[in-house]
Amino acid sequence: MKNIQTGKYRPYPQIDLPNRTWPNKTITKAPAWCSVDLRDGNQALINPMDMDKKLELFALLLKLGFKEIEVGFPSASAVEFDFLRRLVDDKLIPDDVTIQVLVQAREHLIAKTFESLKGVKKATVHLYNSTSTAQRKIVFKKSKEEIIALALKGVDLVKKYEKEHDGEIFLEYSPESFTGTELEFAAEISNAVTARWGISDTRKVIINLPATVEMATPNVYADQIEWMANHLDNRENVIISTHTHNDRGTSIAATELALLAGADRVEGTLLSNGERTGNVDIITLALNMLTQGVDPKLDFSDINEVLEVVERCTEMVTHARHPYVGELVYTAFSGSHQDAINKGLAHRKNTPESHWEVPYLPIDPEDVGRTYESIIRINSQSGKGGVAYILDNNFGYQLPKAMHPEVGKLVQAVSDAKGIELSADEIFDIFKENYFNIKEHVSLVDFTLTSVKGVSKCTLTYIYNGEEIVADGEGNGPVDACKKALMKDYQNEFTINSYAEHSLGDKSSAEAVAYIEIQTADTISCFGVGSDNDIATASIKALFCALNRAF
Repeated sequence: MKNIQTGKYRPYPQIDLPNRTWPNKTITKAPAWCSVDLRDGNQALINPMDMDKKLELFALLLKLGFKEIEVGFPSASAVEFDFLRRLVDDKLIPDDVTIQVLVQAREHLIAKTFESLKGVKKATVHLYNSTSTAQRKIVFKKSKEEIIALALKGVDLVKKYEKEHDGEIFLEYSPESFTGTELEFAAEISNAVTARWGISDTRKVIINLPATVEMATPNVYADQIEWMANHLDNRENVIISTHTHNDRGTSIAATELALLAGADRVEGTLLSNGERTGNVDIITLALNMLTQGVDPKLDFSDINEVLEVVERCTEMVTHARHPYVGELVYTAFSGSHQDAINKGLAHRKNTPESHWEVPYLPIDPEDVGRTYESIIRINSQSGKGGVAYILDNNFGYQLPKAMHPEVGKLVQAVSDAKGIELSADEIFDIFKENYFNIKEHVSLVDFTLTSVKGVSKCTLTYIYNGEEIVADGEGNGPVDACKKALMKDYQNEFTINSYAEHSLGDKSSAEAVAYIEIQTADTISCFGVGSDNDIATASIKALFCALNRAF
């Protein structure tokens, strides 16, 4: 890059962990989830949420199954204090949900925090102070000893006010900017905090190890987590929590590897809202687990509702390519992708009890409340399979395989001319225009059919060259008999290559649809389509359609 000073940036140091175990592990269970949408997410908004939006988002988090929710920094502003009091006064906090509040190690702030917590049965007090070398040197200008003393002062104050609180209090401690902190110092201050709190099997402590700024590749964060797990006192009573940000675009990977490395708990937000590039996206993490056969213990079966509520409350638009939830993530424009998806869904329909195995779709869209209607969309890059899928799934026309190229070309010609994506209705209009609303040089008027001992007889009335003609014919079926009658006066030679039919709908009175492929003397293949309540009528209509299209 131009004008970048030599030595301005330097590589992140590697972790000395020669016997690391996390690369050989697999995620087999969901972590404890803690949503920080109402605190970390809210502070990152251009327009922070008002009371109504906070309440709506809180209700959504409960519905999704969160058991730990950080509701804010109640000592920092009246809005956050009043929100927590509203939750308490209106009895909106279920007994099995733990409310989390953030606070710094200052007595007036901790006193105010406990005032806001009156009546809360289960609360986590999240105490933090920054420990990184950069923060110590540049921001606070304090020594390691002074930073530890500050953290322990906070613990003492929380213990002081805990005694007066009528409810259960848990402690969470974050060495903020953990990824910029020497591991030895991060372990030292964390162990000092847990010892001062009085950690035990009945008094566990959450040690949150945040990638406040993502500074290295995900494997380095995993090494840091495993190193800390090996150096924390009373490890069996420590709940290691992650809180990753997305500065390098790898917060999902960093969190997943951290879970392999021993993390027990994840803090994050829905749709990765948060400072700078955002917090880790809990939806993506949870659905990643689901695709691996792991129950995430969160319910994202109606992802459209989640999108609607989060976007309304945050006033932020979700990117169309956002994993799992974006408008286009289950959509294929490429012809080869459409064909593979179409075949995969057809296979799935025939073997519904098998493992999910559809090309290009890592998850069944129906599992998150999406329908198949939008999976395949048509533009100039699309192929015949996608068009056939739209006509089948949206309108019930099950085109024969050999007909796909013919219809695909008709749709692609319009898409090329317009240069834009075509809607399902526009595709159906093209189909109708070419198979139902065609200009006729030969027109069916009427016919009668009889069948005796496998021989069909047809009396056909049609208009050809402006003249009404009546002719009789015999054949091995209605279509063959109709053709024999027609060919007594019709001058264009053709053969019938293929025939297919199906009902349009599930009821006994459903309309029948017939497809006939003819071939002209010039070896041109052409399809016709007919529909009617009577299958014989639909078949003969399809024959006349094919003739009018071919000639």
